[in-house]
Amino acid sequence: MTFDGLSINLATVREQYNMRQAVDACLKQDIVAIAPWRDQVHAIGLSEAARIVADNKLRVTGLCRGGMFPATDAAARAKAIDDNRKAIDEAAALNADCLVLVVGGLPAESRDIAHAREMVADGIAAILPHALAAGIPLAIEPLHPMYAADRACVNTLEQALDICDLLGDGIGVAIDVYHVWWDPKLNEQIARAGASGRILAHHICDWLVPTTDLLLDRGMMGDGVIDLKGIRRLIEAAGYHGPQEVEIFSAKNWWKQPGEVVLSTCIERLNSVC
Repeated sequence: MTFDGLSINLATVREQYNMRQAVDACLKQDIVAIAPWRDQVHAIGLSEAARIVADNKLRVTGLCRGGMFPATDAAARAKAIDDNRKAIDEAAALNADCLVLVVGGLPAESRDIAHAREMVADGIAAILPHALAAGIPLAIEPLHPMYAADRACVNTLEQALDICDLLGDGIGVAIDVYHVWWDPKLNEQIARAGASGRILAHHICDWLVPTTDLLLDRGMMGDGVIDLKGIRRLIEAAGYHGPQEVEIFSAKNWWKQPGEVVLSTCIERLNSVC
C-alpha cells in the first residue's frame, strides 16, 4: 500500500536525515511523494538527487524554494533572478510539480512594502519565460503577515493571485494552511484560485496555541487550531486533488523525535484529522 495522498516536505525531517536517508525512510513507510529543499539537493548533488527520484519513481510535489526578489540595488536583484533560473533548472531535473516561491520581504533599511511587492512581480516576470520553457510552474506561497518584513511581502492568497492574473500562464499558488488559515477571504480566494487552475500545492501542519516560536514551532496536524478538513474540502471543491504536503518546522518537538516516528505520525494524522 502506498500513501498517494501524502507528501513529505523534507524540512519535516531535516534534522534527522539527509535527502537520501529521508527517501529511504519514506519508502519504508510506503510514502512515495516528497518535496526537498534546495540545500538538501545540493548536499548530495543534483544528479544524485535526480537519480534517487527517478529510480524510486517518486513524485516531487515541489522544490523549495525560489524567490527572495526584493533587493537594495539592481545587481542584487539580478543575482536573485539568476539564482531563480538555476532553481527552475533544478526543479526540472527533479521533474517537480512546481518551484515554490517565498518571494522575499523588505530590502535592507526600506519601509516601502508597496515597492517591495512591485519588485516581486518584476522578478517573477523576469524568470517566467525560463520557467515556461522548462515546463516548471511557479507557485507563489503567501506567508503569514508576521513574515512580511523579512521573508514574504505577499501575505494573502488574494495578493498572490493578483500577481498571477497580472503575469498570465505558468504561475499559481501553494496554499500552506499555516500561513492562510486566519484569512477572512480564504474561502472565496481558494475558489478563485481553483477557477483559474492556479492551485499547485497544498501544505499542511497546525498552528499551536500558544506558539512559542513563529518560525520553528509548527504543530503536527491535529495538535492545533486549524480546520484542516474544512480547508481541504474547499481546495478539493476548487478542483485540486493532489497530495497534502506535510511541512513542519519544529525545533523543540518533532525535529527531536526519531524520523520514523515523525513519518508514521504524519500518516496516522493524515488519516485521522486531515
